[in-house]
Amino acid sequence: MSKRDFLTLGSLVFIAAFLSSCTKDPLDHLNAEESRIYVTNYDSSARFTNYKTFSIVDSAAVISNDRLEGKVQTAYDLQIINAVKAAMQQRGFTLVSKTAQPDLGINVSRISNTYTGVVSYPNYWDYYGSYYDPYYWGYGGYGYYAPSYYGLYQVNEAGLSVDMLDLKNATTNGNKIRTVWSALARGTGVFLDANAASEVGAFFSQSPYLKATN
Repeated sequence: MSKRDFLTLGSLVFIAAFLSSCTKDPLDHLNAEESRIYVTNYDSSARFTNYKTFSIVDSAAVISNDRLEGKVQTAYDLQIINAVKAAMQQRGFTLVSKTAQPDLGINVSRISNTYTGVVSYPNYWDYYGSYYDPYYWGYGGYGYYAPSYYGLYQVNEAGLSVDMLDLKNATTNGNKIRTVWSALARGTGVFLDANAASEVGAFFSQSPYLKATN
């Protein structure tokens, strides 16, 4: 190799190293909004046009380190609940009280567990279903179940969970209340009042199928 070839090769190595150092890591320097993730899932066998009415809890359940700590009704929780109400009504569903035999019941939860692994979602809902208050919906002794699908999960920070339950068919499913839709928000600033509307908006943007009419 000539001296000229050596210098050329050295220059190329230097330029490559310089460009590499200037390339932005897509996971670096994310702002708070960019760090939040939104995940939704639903029972593919559900026909949402068969449901017309819904009711929603008036406070959020707090689940911390696998324990139900109680319920809260902060300004943030109320904003989430009101935003879900508005979104459901925009999709054609009618809001009724829980005593009016609603077709759908909606739970709101704050979850702050830390764990990783592979989950079967029916087991997931059986696990967390014990934290829900079935008496709230008037079906004491009932559990919750969801369709069979699997996923890899890693939860190491607080998250907002919104879950939709099929109350219309509760009495025909062997003392089980089916979860037909669920949503989870995680990331920096999840529980800030200013982010409540955008979080619910992200859930429903991912769920165009969630509507009472075709």
